[in-house]
Amino acid sequence: MRVVLQRVSQASVTIDGIEKSRIARGLLILLGIEPDDNQEDIDWLSKKIAALRIFSDDADLMNLSIQDIEGELLVVSQFTLHASTRKGNRPSFIRAARPETAIPLYESFVETLRSTSARPVYTGAFGADMKVLLLNDGPVTILLDSKNKE
Repeated sequence: MRVVLQRVSQASVTIDGIEKSRIARGLLILLGIEPDDNQEDIDWLSKKIAALRIFSDDADLMNLSIQDIEGELLVVSQFTLHASTRKGNRPSFIRAARPETAIPLYESFVETLRSTSARPVYTGAFGADMKVLLLNDGPVTILLDSKNKE
Protein backbone atom coordinates (compact mmCIF):
# COMPACT_ATOMS: atom_id res chain seq x y z
CA MET A 1 0.00 0.00 0.00
CA ARG A 2 1.41 3.34 -1.02
CA VAL A 3 0.39 6.89 -0.18
CA VAL A 4 1.38 10.35 -1.26
CA LEU A 5 0.70 12.53 1.75
CA GLN A 6 0.34 16.27 1.25
CA ARG A 7 0.04 18.87 3.99
CA VAL A 8 -2.65 21.27 2.80
CA SER A 9 -4.27 24.52 3.77
CA GLN A 10 -7.33 23.24 1.93
CA ALA A 11 -8.32 20.53 -0.54
CA SER A 12 -11.44 19.37 -2.35
CA VAL A 13 -12.72 16.67 -4.69
CA THR A 14 -15.23 17.39 -7.46
CA ILE A 15 -16.99 14.71 -9.50
CA ASP A 16 -19.07 15.61 -12.57
CA GLY A 17 -19.01 19.27 -11.55
CA ILE A 18 -20.32 18.57 -8.03
CA GLU A 19 -18.11 19.01 -5.00
CA LYS A 20 -18.06 15.72 -3.08
CA SER A 21 -15.67 16.62 -0.25
CA ARG A 22 -13.75 19.60 1.08
CA ILE A 23 -11.29 19.98 3.94
CA ALA A 24 -9.57 22.92 5.56
CA ARG A 25 -6.13 22.54 7.16
CA GLY A 26 -5.01 18.94 7.16
CA LEU A 27 -3.79 16.12 4.94
CA LEU A 28 -4.64 15.08 1.41
CA ILE A 29 -3.88 11.36 1.08
CA LEU A 30 -3.57 9.76 -2.35
CA LEU A 31 -3.87 6.00 -1.77
CA GLY A 32 -2.60 3.25 -4.07
CA ILE A 33 -3.45 -0.39 -3.34
CA GLU A 34 -1.65 -3.53 -4.53
CA PRO A 35 -3.18 -7.03 -4.78
CA ASP A 36 -1.25 -8.40 -1.78
CA ASP A 37 -2.09 -5.53 0.59
CA ASN A 38 -3.97 -6.42 3.77
CA GLN A 39 -5.11 -5.12 7.17
CA GLU A 40 -1.52 -5.12 8.42
CA ASP A 41 -0.61 -2.55 5.74
CA ILE A 42 -3.68 -0.50 6.62
CA ASP A 43 -2.87 -0.51 10.33
CA TRP A 44 0.77 0.52 9.81
CA LEU A 45 -0.11 3.38 7.45
CA SER A 46 -2.99 4.62 9.61
CA LYS A 47 -0.84 4.74 12.74
CA LYS A 48 2.02 6.42 10.87
CA ILE A 49 -0.25 9.06 9.31
CA ALA A 50 -2.03 9.81 12.60
CA ALA A 51 1.25 10.29 14.49
CA LEU A 52 3.40 11.90 11.79
CA ARG A 53 4.63 15.26 13.05
CA ILE A 54 4.64 17.40 9.91
CA PHE A 55 2.76 20.50 11.07
CA SER A 56 4.59 23.54 12.39
CA ASP A 57 4.56 24.53 16.05
CA ASP A 58 4.94 28.09 17.41
CA ALA A 59 8.70 27.94 16.76
CA ASP A 60 7.99 27.02 13.10
CA LEU A 61 9.37 23.50 13.60
CA MET A 62 7.59 20.39 12.33
CA ASN A 63 6.52 19.03 15.72
CA LEU A 64 2.75 18.66 15.50
CA SER A 65 0.57 15.82 14.21
CA ILE A 66 -2.83 15.95 12.53
CA GLN A 67 -4.32 15.25 15.97
CA ASP A 68 -2.39 18.11 17.58
CA ILE A 69 -3.70 20.68 15.08
CA GLU A 70 -7.22 19.15 15.03
CA GLY A 71 -6.95 18.88 11.27
CA GLU A 72 -8.99 17.05 8.67
CA LEU A 73 -8.08 14.28 6.22
CA LEU A 74 -9.14 13.68 2.63
CA VAL A 75 -8.46 10.22 1.11
CA VAL A 76 -8.49 9.79 -2.66
CA SER A 77 -7.97 6.44 -4.39
CA GLN A 78 -5.05 6.63 -6.82
CA PHE A 79 -4.23 3.40 -8.69
CA THR A 80 -1.63 5.24 -10.78
CA LEU A 81 0.72 5.28 -7.76
CA HIS A 82 1.61 1.73 -8.78
CA ALA A 83 2.41 2.59 -12.42
CA SER A 84 5.36 0.84 -14.00
CA THR A 85 7.24 2.78 -16.65
CA ARG A 86 10.12 0.34 -17.17
CA LYS A 87 9.15 -0.62 -20.71
CA GLY A 88 8.17 1.94 -23.30
CA ASN A 89 6.37 5.21 -22.67
CA ARG A 90 2.91 3.96 -21.79
CA PRO A 91 2.57 3.17 -18.07
CA SER A 92 1.44 -0.28 -17.02
CA PHE A 93 -0.89 -0.55 -14.03
CA ILE A 94 -0.62 -4.31 -13.60
CA ARG A 95 0.71 -3.84 -10.02
CA ALA A 96 -2.45 -1.98 -8.94
CA ALA A 97 -5.16 -4.06 -7.27
CA ARG A 98 -8.34 -4.74 -9.23
CA PRO A 99 -11.51 -3.09 -7.89
CA GLU A 100 -12.87 -6.28 -6.29
CA THR A 101 -9.75 -6.37 -4.11
CA ALA A 102 -9.08 -2.64 -3.80
CA ILE A 103 -12.54 -1.36 -2.81
CA PRO A 104 -12.83 -3.32 0.47
CA LEU A 105 -9.23 -2.37 1.36
CA TYR A 106 -9.90 1.29 0.52
CA GLU A 107 -13.01 1.30 2.71
CA SER A 108 -11.14 -0.41 5.54
CA PHE A 109 -8.30 2.12 5.26
CA VAL A 110 -10.75 5.03 5.57
CA GLU A 111 -12.47 3.50 8.63
CA THR A 112 -9.18 2.53 10.29
CA LEU A 113 -7.73 6.00 9.68
CA ARG A 114 -10.88 7.58 11.10
CA SER A 115 -10.57 5.46 14.25
CA THR A 116 -6.80 5.75 14.62
CA SER A 117 -6.58 9.50 14.05
CA ALA A 118 -9.83 10.42 15.86
CA ARG A 119 -10.17 13.13 13.20
CA PRO A 120 -12.71 13.71 10.40
CA VAL A 121 -11.86 11.70 7.28
CA TYR A 122 -13.49 12.61 3.97
CA THR A 123 -13.20 10.78 0.65
CA GLY A 124 -13.43 10.96 -3.08
CA ALA A 125 -15.32 8.20 -4.90
CA PHE A 126 -13.42 5.02 -5.73
CA GLY A 127 -12.94 4.64 -9.50
CA ALA A 128 -14.57 7.97 -10.38
CA ASP A 129 -13.05 10.61 -12.65
CA MET A 130 -12.23 13.15 -9.94
CA LYS A 131 -10.90 16.67 -10.02
CA VAL A 132 -8.69 17.19 -6.97
CA LEU A 133 -7.91 20.75 -5.97
CA LEU A 134 -5.36 21.45 -3.26
CA LEU A 135 -3.33 24.22 -1.75
CA ASN A 136 -0.15 22.48 -0.60
CA ASP A 137 1.18 24.05 2.59
CA GLY A 138 4.96 24.32 2.67
CA PRO A 139 5.04 22.57 0.28
CA VAL A 140 5.18 19.36 2.29
CA THR A 141 4.75 16.11 0.34
CA ILE A 142 5.76 12.74 1.80
CA LEU A 143 5.72 9.25 0.26
CA LEU A 144 4.86 6.28 2.49
CA ASP A 145 4.93 2.65 1.40
CA SER A 146 3.89 -0.16 3.72
CA LYS A 147 6.21 -2.55 1.85
CA ASN A 148 9.20 -0.21 2.25
CA LYS A 149 8.96 1.23 5.75
CA GLU A 150 11.52 4.01 5.69
